[in-house]
Amino acid sequence: MRYLLGTLAVLALAAAVIGFVCFRMSSDPLLHAAAAKGDAMLWLRTDFHLTDAQFAAIRQLHEAYAGACDQHCRMIQDATKARNALAAARGDLAALAAADGKLQAVRIVCETAITNHVRQVAGLMAPAEGRRYLALVLPKIADFDHQIAPDLQLNHLR
Repeated sequence: MRYLLGTLAVLALAAAVIGFVCFRMSSDPLLHAAAAKGDAMLWLRTDFHLTDAQFAAIRQLHEAYAGACDQHCRMIQDATKARNALAAARGDLAALAAADGKLQAVRIVCETAITNHVRQVAGLMAPAEGRRYLALVLPKIADFDHQIAPDLQLNHLR
């Protein structure tokens, strides 16, 4: 029995070491660096194998869109606060419904704009990479919380 437990312990340790080594050797260090820094542009460049020209064009698109994105987030935050204040007051149901309608309307404006932006970004990538980018990003748009403008949030990827 003593040898069995010792053998199992050695096998478990060996499996853990081999798994760790395989993980480290098979992953891209630049991708890990981008995730650690929270650098969305480095992640985009590395994960989607962008050329210098593609990267420059995408960076320009992001910079041009950033102000609109921030504005949309602020509008959604303001509409959410107004709706929540009305809900907490338990007052006028018509006003609450109107506030909820306004919130949904500004969310639609935001989600439509960011969907268009994401499609523009994908259009600048190689076709296969663009499809992969769309498959990764588009499903997350409706679930975004709008507390801050979207950025690299790898811990929230599904």
